[in-house]
Amino acid sequence: MSNIEKVPGPKADSPAPSTENVDPEKRKREYKDFGHEQEGPSKALVDMDTIELKAEDLYDKEKVDLETIVIDDVFKLLQCDDSGLSQEEAVRRIELFGPNKLEVEEQNAFLQFLSFMWNPLSWVMEAAAAVAIILSNGQGTPPDWPDFVGIVLLLFINSSIGFYEERNAGNAVKALMDSLAPKAKVKRAGSWSEIESSNLVPGDMISFKIGDIVPADCRLTEAINVSIDQAALTGESLPQSKKDGDQCFSGSTCKQGEAEGVVISTGPNTFFGRAASLVGQDDDTTGHLQKILAQIGSFCLVTIGIFVLAEIFVLYAGFRFQYRRGLNNILVLLIGGIPIAMPTVLSVTLAVGAQQLAKYKAIVTRITAIEELAGVTILCSDKTGTLTTNKLTIDRNTIQTYGPFSAEDVILLAAYASRTENQDAIDASVVAALGDAARARAGIKLLDFKPFNPVDKRTEITYREEATGKLKRVTKGMTGIIIELCSRNKTDEIENKLEKDVEEYAARGLRALAVAYEELEGDDFEAEGNGFELIGLLAIYDPPREDTKQTIDDAVALGVRVKMVTGDQLAIAKETGRRLGLGDHMYPAKVLKDGPAPGSKHASLDEMIMDADGFAGVFPEHKYEIVKRLQGLGHLCAMTGDGANDAPALSRANVGIAVEGATDAARGAADIVLTEPGLSTIVHAIRQSRVIFQRMRNYSIYACAVTIRIVVCFAILAFAYKLDFPPFMILIIALLNDGTIMTLSVDRVLPSMTPDSWDLAEIFSYAVAYGIYLTGSTIALVCIILQTTFFQDKFGVTLDTSPAQANDPQLHMIIYLQVAIISQALIFVTRSHGFFFMERPSTALLVAFCIAQAISSIIAGFADWGFTNIKSVSGGWIGIVWVWNLLWFAPLDWIKFAMKATVIKAIRERREAKTAQAAAGGIPITRTQSRAASIHESLYSNRVSFIKRAARKVGFGQKISMKPEELQRFSSIQAQRVGATLARNPSRTAA
Repeated sequence: MSNIEKVPGPKADSPAPSTENVDPEKRKREYKDFGHEQEGPSKALVDMDTIELKAEDLYDKEKVDLETIVIDDVFKLLQCDDSGLSQEEAVRRIELFGPNKLEVEEQNAFLQFLSFMWNPLSWVMEAAAAVAIILSNGQGTPPDWPDFVGIVLLLFINSSIGFYEERNAGNAVKALMDSLAPKAKVKRAGSWSEIESSNLVPGDMISFKIGDIVPADCRLTEAINVSIDQAALTGESLPQSKKDGDQCFSGSTCKQGEAEGVVISTGPNTFFGRAASLVGQDDDTTGHLQKILAQIGSFCLVTIGIFVLAEIFVLYAGFRFQYRRGLNNILVLLIGGIPIAMPTVLSVTLAVGAQQLAKYKAIVTRITAIEELAGVTILCSDKTGTLTTNKLTIDRNTIQTYGPFSAEDVILLAAYASRTENQDAIDASVVAALGDAARARAGIKLLDFKPFNPVDKRTEITYREEATGKLKRVTKGMTGIIIELCSRNKTDEIENKLEKDVEEYAARGLRALAVAYEELEGDDFEAEGNGFELIGLLAIYDPPREDTKQTIDDAVALGVRVKMVTGDQLAIAKETGRRLGLGDHMYPAKVLKDGPAPGSKHASLDEMIMDADGFAGVFPEHKYEIVKRLQGLGHLCAMTGDGANDAPALSRANVGIAVEGATDAARGAADIVLTEPGLSTIVHAIRQSRVIFQRMRNYSIYACAVTIRIVVCFAILAFAYKLDFPPFMILIIALLNDGTIMTLSVDRVLPSMTPDSWDLAEIFSYAVAYGIYLTGSTIALVCIILQTTFFQDKFGVTLDTSPAQANDPQLHMIIYLQVAIISQALIFVTRSHGFFFMERPSTALLVAFCIAQAISSIIAGFADWGFTNIKSVSGGWIGIVWVWNLLWFAPLDWIKFAMKATVIKAIRERREAKTAQAAAGGIPITRTQSRAASIHESLYSNRVSFIKRAARKVGFGQKISMKPEELQRFSSIQAQRVGATLARNPSRTAA
């Protein structure tokens, strides 16, 4: 809730409002849900002389409740005084109570490295290694050490690259997070200093003032007109006045006054820490990307499995192969068909993307959220501080005047009646409207100033005008109070005009501030004046950020609909929506409970939520419900938030975004943390995430196509010619492929202008088409070499065997070179939407491709490796293979276009028809349900969860956790539980 609708608290030098006459029942109802409803201080139920200073005793509420006992007992129990602790004692207490922050488990680098070998694709490669070293040992042959070493090397290279990139991304995130470390003003050994708030301990004396964040739970020892905003923790909408002895929560904000207090609890023992303990950091739920990775992996594994079984039956049952000979053919399919680099390529792509987003001041705390952000269709944005500046401003275009004064005169006189130091938000906005704050006191001599107080609801200044020497008085405040003072021009006409203007302001969500003026006779500044005269009405509002309108337009152009979700009044939300071009079709939060009104145009609440431009007067439970319903309608939803109570909604959203200045709880629940204010960073992140998505999609098509190409090709060659291709050469192809494909993480691609989504039917269709075509290119070449002497006759090349034999080592080398070149060249087709030469690849990809092909050609020309049954070929054969591949490469783009015009078009039309049918029938189209998991998909999620559990059982380290950027901040069960709790205990002023 913004300051626009808040009643300002007392000024710094006015008495704090009394709480003596508050109905105790009312107070009890107001606070009963938050655990601090005690009616007065109590005594500690322990012997002060025997209690020990340790966490077990201090935080055991059966013994003592530091939140409610008398302040003197607090000092006795904490063994401290108002001069503060000594530095030595503070160090000792850090060891006793721990640092004043929520503990984050250190990541075990070794387990992170192993995690890249813990997924089904890697398991198949590991099984292949086992086959090479164990099952190959028979029939008088030794274990297949070359293949074993090659497979292990391939696994380690992939893991090392992924590990390096993720550590880099993690370090970049950590550096940004460290820069957000809060500070605290603390008194140690009688002198004040500023330290990091994480170093506070129970018993420390702290100080804070207007604008500061309370660094730890404390009891106030001195409070001068203190008003604390603790909405982010308790949901209480208005700032709460605090007096000596009251408790202040860690993470709340001082809105007015200044205070000193004694720290009573730190870190996880604070109110905030206890709430944040809901965060689940050992959760096996699966993100959207892992679900896709599982399906792509399954496609590859099923394809390989079918052909491996076929080879077992054909080679052993049909051809009567010996045990050892058949194994090599199976190894070829296992090694060549598995896209072993897939988890690494995707991890590297995401890690590089996280580093790129960090340049836009966006910290990615769950790395797979980048992929989900690319598919976001609806962004639910908070208003205050995100769409707006969170800084009250005078709207000069709507100032009303009621006398011989101009709008500028009204602003100047209102500034006279404002404080120039220790200002509240309204005084600051009035003085800022002058442009030069010095004008608020220029040309006048201040004689008397009455600050705002909750009873009078106005400020007043009496001053002498230096130019004329006249005494004058100006007051500003609530319209109803000011008009009653205006004896000089309070006519029915003026009152009617004022009432009309105020209503017009209210309808537009503007807060009215009336200004009146009178002159005094003589030199007595305390004398009565000649009567106040109403001179003007100022409109105060929280203005949109300068870049917000353009940002929203950009988001809409990208196919993302922005909905405002704010705690402010409906009129304020509508006015902000109008100014931003967002629309003013908004509803109060109560419709989420009551549903659409009978006879309205909306048949259901879901339809109303989809139609709305935003919601006003919302509380955390409403945000959670909105996100949940939008997801149920098939949308990927992003949500912004800043408070601890926003955590359930941030967690529920596909992409939770903690805005600049958010609490630690919101940051913990969010997937992306912004360190700069405004919405523009989010749009930058959406664009960047779509670039990353395109890279991953291009790779996925390529990886699946290569699987089809290797498996089908070598199975057919084995069936047709009993070809025994050496597995080691497939390893070389895989190694060179992986080295090239890694550069896709920095490839040049254009982001799509609509939300991205994984259409696996399209990916698999492209992959099958490309794979079968490339299979044809190899089989055709082998058939010509084995069935004819065309190349020998035309180009004068020869093979060791004549006529050519299927298992000629030189033929194996020719097949190796042909497969290696055209398989890698396929990436230039899959990465482009049009002709491959129309979209320039990155320099890194181009250079990597050229190096890989040079290595392949050198191997073909010079490698005579007897251990793997290959032999070098002449330059003539190398030239023939290159020309052959160029001829077969040219039509690949036309295959892509043909697929788009036929199969892909049919798939899309079928999907659109299904979507339209479901929408017409009112059936939700579920594209994603938050971060749901299945047993199968979870194999790809917490890659180290199994290793972690095993390591804990054997005592390998006490603090082992998977990398923070993939941790689920709240498990779905916990998020639902928190959402339900909020629904049962709504904030006290809920609409």
